[in-house]
Amino acid sequence: MPELPEVEVVRRGLARHVAGRVVESVTVKHPRSVRRHVPGGDDLAARLAGLRVEAAQRRGKFLWLTFDEPDVALVVHLGMSGQMLVQPADAPLEKHAHIVATLDSGSELRFVDQRTFGGWMLAPLVEVGGTPLPDAVAHIARDPVDPLFDPDAVVTVLRRKQSEIKRVLLDQTVVSGIGNIYADEALWRAGIHGERIAAKLSRPALHGLLTEVRAVMGEALLAGGTSFDALYVNVNGQSGYFERSLNAYGREDEPCRRCGAPMVREKFMNRSSFSCPRCQRRPRP
Repeated sequence: MPELPEVEVVRRGLARHVAGRVVESVTVKHPRSVRRHVPGGDDLAARLAGLRVEAAQRRGKFLWLTFDEPDVALVVHLGMSGQMLVQPADAPLEKHAHIVATLDSGSELRFVDQRTFGGWMLAPLVEVGGTPLPDAVAHIARDPVDPLFDPDAVVTVLRRKQSEIKRVLLDQTVVSGIGNIYADEALWRAGIHGERIAAKLSRPALHGLLTEVRAVMGEALLAGGTSFDALYVNVNGQSGYFERSLNAYGREDEPCRRCGAPMVREKFMNRSSFSCPRCQRRPRP
């Protein structure tokens, strides 16, 4: 699933190629891609037609477009395989293009989703902490690259959590945008095992961990995000290259790049965690 850096790469592409354009028409080709928009695909298409895109915005892994019509946003759920592609109108239609929006530039904004876990929905904007957010995103905390992100406040919350630190990092109501890959990378950099209890970590250790979260996400952004297959691309269809720099995720049995010990893979919340058994000591029972 795309995490903050991948979604930010997509947002930047939409801001560059879609902002300022008028949506001339929308065609919904698969009902699952609008299942979160309760009134249905025809309603979504009718309401979008004629609107001018003002901006592409994001919080954590959540992406949305705002328009010249106030108080409404198009929330885009990328799911596991969703892509937002800007293509010439005469380009061959992708096999899994489930929503197509024709723009006044002559291009099309296509939502391509092989696994159909993602989709589009219109949502009202509400003000949260002085920031307009779609109501579907209002419960999501600020992310580590948000200019208003407050590490001290987040550390205070972390110090109250009696859960494993990795589980808390994935809680989007505490800090948003961190998924399985970047949690493993930040924990490796900080030398902290994901099963350590958040409340038992010192404030300096937690501040250090958040610093590593911001660092690894910043580096991933520069590399265009992480791509393990063709399902994650930016709006021009280009893959990210940060997987070449991963120190933990997916490196089972490979030598730790810090100490040389074989990296281990462990089950975690129906997923996998990767860590160094020497640099990241497991907590005692």
